[in-house]
Amino acid sequence: MVNTSDPKVVVMEISGWLRVYSDGSVDRTWTAPRRPLRCSNTFRPPAGGGFCISRPTWRMYHAFYSRIVRSGWSVPAVCVSLQTRCAPEHRLPAAVHDCLSALTWLRSSPDLLPPGVDLTRVFLIGDSSGGNLVHQVAALAGNVSPLRIAGAIPIHPGFVRSTRSESEMKTENESPFLTLEMVDKLLGLAVPEGSTKDHPITCPMGPEAAPMEEVDLPPLMVVVAEKDLMKDTQMEYVEAVKGAGKEVEVLLNRGMMHCFYFNDMMVKADPKTGEETKRLVEGIVDFIRRH
Repeated sequence: MVNTSDPKVVVMEISGWLRVYSDGSVDRTWTAPRRPLRCSNTFRPPAGGGFCISRPTWRMYHAFYSRIVRSGWSVPAVCVSLQTRCAPEHRLPAAVHDCLSALTWLRSSPDLLPPGVDLTRVFLIGDSSGGNLVHQVAALAGNVSPLRIAGAIPIHPGFVRSTRSESEMKTENESPFLTLEMVDKLLGLAVPEGSTKDHPITCPMGPEAAPMEEVDLPPLMVVVAEKDLMKDTQMEYVEAVKGAGKEVEVLLNRGMMHCFYFNDMMVKADPKTGEETKRLVEGIVDFIRRH
């Protein structure tokens, strides 16, 4: 039996990622590189990690998003990173509020950005739970004038629902980086107390969310991995957006698992992973060019 009178007893653990103690403190420092990675004029975008874990200083984010920025756009681009507060210390919607505050900061501090940045062509991009934030911020950012959200790109978003989808039940879709147990535990720590995975931030296409017809969204490109645990619910989101008459397209990574492109070793060593990563980057760049 756990002695909860001891302030440092582990009451919940996500192996290899996070520990929650009985005094409310959280240990996640050992999951990330200790030395932050800096880049002169490229900033890393919001992290995923089930709203609980990751930080934009992680090397995997730098490697992937720097590749997008350096991919030869006809118009130069700047990628701005948002570091949001983490759950369970700061449960949702804290991360959404942080993203909106960052947009307000961009609006009021354009001189801190490189010269010539066009704030009427802002694109939102985020992976995993960062994809959930992309949807929420896109839906709420209409009043952050003179910023204009020209498009939004949720990559392998963490859209779920309380009832299991078919893709969640396939054990072959699990990896050391994402298991069904991790999804359940992380989102349980992230949603407001008393809520379920049907919460509007984790299930924007569900009955607890605003009808999609009433949600103001920019053009969307939803990136889906064929072997993602959350593939089915991601596609349910796409169908809900499409059914509401809004502009949405899908980029499907065939044969790939959740956030595969962050595995730098596989990207370099496995031709299929490398090719799908290249196709993903090119698809993102093409979407931005078209909007």
